[in-house]
Amino acid sequence: MNKIATIQRIVDNGVVAVLRGKDANEVAEMAEQSIAGGIKVIEITMTVPSALKAIEKLAGKYSSTTSDPDKFAIIGVGTVLDPETARAAILSGSEFVVGPSLNPATVALCNRYRIPVMPGVMTIKEIQEALELGVDIVKLFPSTTPSAIKSIKGPLPQANIMPTGGVTLDNVGDWIAAGAVAVGIGSDLTAEAVKKGDLSLIAGRAAQYAAAFKAAKAK
Repeated sequence: MNKIATIQRIVDNGVVAVLRGKDANEVAEMAEQSIAGGIKVIEITMTVPSALKAIEKLAGKYSSTTSDPDKFAIIGVGTVLDPETARAAILSGSEFVVGPSLNPATVALCNRYRIPVMPGVMTIKEIQEALELGVDIVKLFPSTTPSAIKSIKGPLPQANIMPTGGVTLDNVGDWIAAGAVAVGIGSDLTAEAVKKGDLSLIAGRAAQYAAAFKAAKAK
């Protein structure tokens, strides 16, 4: 798929479900529930045992190019530490790559294959380096408060920022208002469902996040 189109779809959908589970089957079910609730951008982290199996399964079921809303989703990979892992995930069907830190070799690999890559950054220096490497969206991780984006946008107004960690239903609107192009949601999306042993609860939580993002963008 065209890299620019993928990035645009991620930005349009705005909420990325960052999913971790005990195994590939559990995380795939988490993804199914997230998609059913309206979060259509899914990040399967490589900390999940057999994560590539989950990515392959989901990529085979969903498409980022379909006009069928029931089959539309963008499947990506997270917690990527090196280019070897990124390449394996891409071959399994991942359409974007996310890392906890900035690894130039991983960025180069993704750029070579025209796959969006979102490395984790914390400082102005890291963000500038990411931009110079050709990164389109940086992952602010760990995120602190929405005011951090304003501080970053001072010297680097051209940076596209996606905070991950610290984003909740109560502050997602504040992050968007501050200039975030998208947000990553982790345990706040899945914790209650896992605790109660009912993954179907994720769909309801996902619907709340999708609605909150839409409301924030409409302001």
